[in-house]
This record gives sequence, structure tokens and C-alpha cells, in this order.
Amino acid sequence: MNRYRIPVFFFLLLTAFSSYADECVILLHGLARTSNSMMPLQTSLSEAGYSVVNISYPSRKKSIEELAGLAIGEGLDECAKMGAQPVNFVTHSLGGILLRYYLSSPLVSNSFANSREQEIARSVMLGPPNGGSEVVDSLKNLPGFELLNGPAGIQLGTGEADLPKELGPVEFELGVIAGTRSINMFLSMFLPSPNDGKVSLESAKIEGMSDFVALPVNHSFMMRNKRVIDEVLNFLQHGHFQNASSMSYERG
Repeated sequence: MNRYRIPVFFFLLLTAFSSYADECVILLHGLARTSNSMMPLQTSLSEAGYSVVNISYPSRKKSIEELAGLAIGEGLDECAKMGAQPVNFVTHSLGGILLRYYLSSPLVSNSFANSREQEIARSVMLGPPNGGSEVVDSLKNLPGFELLNGPAGIQLGTGEADLPKELGPVEFELGVIAGTRSINMFLSMFLPSPNDGKVSLESAKIEGMSDFVALPVNHSFMMRNKRVIDEVLNFLQHGHFQNASSMSYERG
């Protein structure tokens, strides 16, 4: 009897991963970061059976409009090379705004524009400034702010004419994870509470999102947090976060 147990075990293991093996996940880091910041997510997603594309893009060198086509175009090309479909996205901070811009733009490139509803499965945004950031409103005119944050950083204000507000509701399956803990008390002075040190809880929300959870994590390192990673996996696999009550807020 024992000689049958190993094959059965491996069959079950392969079955567990088979439903995700053909799916691609594109990771988009935040402002002034690199793909290294998303490595824990990349590792966990790969172990779960996904094909993962972890993109580095020059976040402080170009505008959101330019970065969106550059980063997401590269990600889609890599997924296509691997033959991995459908496509999922996991973004941190600015990466979420790039995704929103790309998917709302009438200039989205040919084949993906025509079939994007079929090809995009699910997306998760971590600490996205969907409503902009009051930090940008307060500090953008200070000397050196644009030098440190680049053209894209200047675009992340909360005004109606600022790009995050201009993009409107999302029309794709999206889960949003917001942080409620700050390690930057200076920047938190400019933000409504609760916030993650750069983005307020309310600003992370966006009309049309499928689920929302707020966790006691900070903006800069939330993508390395095990609970956050577990929630990302749960949403990609099931379309909702682990907490049974949708749109939840966990105090920390």
C-alpha cells in the first residue's frame, strides 16, 4: 500500500497548483522603489504556482502617463512570452495609479485593449493613493520635492484636477489593502487619520473596488508583511480577502 502514497501525494500537490500555473501576475512597485521591494511577494506568488513578472521602472524620471505604458507594457510582453494567461496585477502605492491610468486610457495598445476584459483576472493594490495624498498638496512647492519625487510624485495631489481624481471609478476586479500604522510622524501630520504615513485610509479607497481591508501596517514596508501577502493570495485565488466581512477595518 505504501508504494501508492507518494504518487497520490504528488498528484494532489500538482492539482493544488494547476489552477494558477497558467496565470501571470505582474508586480508594480511604488515611487522611488525598485523591484527588490516586491521580492517577498514574488517569492510567495511563485510558490503558489503563478508565473510572476516583477517590473522595475524609473519612477522618479517620468510622468505617470509615460510610466504606465513603459512598465505595464513590459509586464504584458513578459507574460505573453511565457504564454501565461490571464493576467493579474499586484501594485504598491504609485504602481496602482499606473494601472488605473493604463486601463482607463483610450491609447491602451491594440490587442490588449480589445480583449482586456477577458485577459485581466484580478488586481490587488497596496497603499494606493487613489484619492491622492495630502502630503503632496502640502509639500509639492517646497524646494527639492520634485527632485526627490519626480514628475509622477507631483501628480499625486488630492485636487479634482490632479490625476488620481481624474481617472474615475475602476471597472476591473480589484481588492485594496490600506495601512493604518505610520513610522513617519512628520508626514502623518499632513494626513487625516488613520493613515500609513503617506496615504490616508480614505484615500486608498476607490469607487468600483470589489473588496477592501485596512491592516495595522505602514506604507513603506506593507508589501513585505506576511498578513498582507496572505491577503493578496486570498484575493487573487478567491476574489475576496480573508476577513468574512467585506470592506473591513482592522485596528492596530
